[in-house]
Amino acid sequence: MQNNPFTAKWSAQGHTLCLGHWIIHYQGLPLNLPDSKAENDMDTRGNFSYLFPDEDDFVEGTAEDEWIVANVDWLAEVFEQHQVPLDEPHLRWFYRAVNAADWRCGSCGGCI
Repeated sequence: MQNNPFTAKWSAQGHTLCLGHWIIHYQGLPLNLPDSKAENDMDTRGNFSYLFPDEDDFVEGTAEDEWIVANVDWLAEVFEQHQVPLDEPHLRWFYRAVNAADWRCGSCGGCI
């Protein structure tokens, strides 16, 4: 599989994660996300615990296959708007890009 053409970053860092938004690019060009997705976590699977980052008991979120099925409708609109091929490799690359930068409310420890 080739290198991921998507990059994803959450704009906020440190103890203010909940105040951020997604910055996602496809081949260097910015993508516009629906408002309902742009300022929220993506519910991808991972351990987002501030206190217990290595504990399997704190793994949460939706696995890749199930996440793609649950989100394909809005992804299809975004991909069409930005001329991204709507195929399995691109859907998986998108998931993996956002998964690497995903977060959860409270995962930074700022509100504890």
